[in-house]
Amino acid sequence: MPQQGPPHGAPQRVGVLFGGCSGEHEVAIASAQAITRGLTQGSNAAKYQVVPVYIQKDGVWQFGEIAAEVLRSGQPLAVPEPSPARGRSRLPDPEQAAQIDIWFPVLHGPNGEDGTVQGLLTLMQVPFVGSGVLGSALGMDKIAMKIAFTQAGLPQVKYLPVTRAEVWSDPCVFPKLCDRLEVTLGYPCFVKPANLGSSVGIAKVRSRAELEAALDSAASYDRRIIVEAGVVAREVECAVLGNDVPKASVVGEIRFSSDFYDYETKYTAGQADLMIPADLPDSVSRQIREMAIAAFQAVDAAGISRVDFFYVEATGEVLINEINTLPGFTATSMYPTLWEATGVPFGQLVDQLVQLGWERTAPKTD
Repeated sequence: MPQQGPPHGAPQRVGVLFGGCSGEHEVAIASAQAITRGLTQGSNAAKYQVVPVYIQKDGVWQFGEIAAEVLRSGQPLAVPEPSPARGRSRLPDPEQAAQIDIWFPVLHGPNGEDGTVQGLLTLMQVPFVGSGVLGSALGMDKIAMKIAFTQAGLPQVKYLPVTRAEVWSDPCVFPKLCDRLEVTLGYPCFVKPANLGSSVGIAKVRSRAELEAALDSAASYDRRIIVEAGVVAREVECAVLGNDVPKASVVGEIRFSSDFYDYETKYTAGQADLMIPADLPDSVSRQIREMAIAAFQAVDAAGISRVDFFYVEATGEVLINEINTLPGFTATSMYPTLWEATGVPFGQLVDQLVQLGWERTAPKTD
């Protein structure tokens, strides 16, 4: 019989599911380490028992001492050469999985943040933290996300969707595609794979040659690509916490000296400064918080999200950039830092996320 709610008396066994098959594997390990510390310190120590569950880069699930050692060391497990026999182990062991009361996915990027693992956990009829299949999938696919934002009336930068088939087409089609992008969006513009997180595969382009190279590169990552017009703006972010009645944090700003907020800048200490709270007019901060909640609801997110915006200071416009339904939890991550500044310390934050997971995903009795 599936668990109907949090167990009473004994500590809740939280399966911290980390690693995963994406380019953000190492970041996921670092996030899992921080979340584990939060769940095992202070008042949470008597409330939770962390069960580490590690997904190798080849998709094999590891429980027990192997998972615990990766979590302790912060180093990914070396993956042996693939073999047909090993392919059968790319699913959780049913007996070990049955010992977990609630799952906390810490899998950034594809194969973890995009609804795939959420679908598996839903099929298993077990509670888990964060968005379900729909919210995760919409939050990962930048094209579908922007369509949802448009339906919700949220202002955005001008953009055009592109397919790999258009990029890797015959010599007559590709130049026409580039012509259309230049006329509609101009330079500079940003070329992004639609389904990769943390600025992976993104390029800022200022010329036809750079545009052609960036499109070819993005097509190697994803068959769906988005090209966005550049905008002179401040980059600000807001964290959202909750389910049906979500709350928004104070607004933070990211300042960096690199050309744009790329993967290296995001995850290298000292490369970017987080200004919390952001130095903004009260009316602008209020608008950003309201838009963050509207974005959260537009994609049907749950539990946790970080919403990123452009503030065009010259005109006073606020433009939504994207939502991240499983944001980083590392020492340099904006999400927990924003809530800390809002009055929700780290331990309380992860505790609330687990309880929100129970509220949203625990199977209900008839």
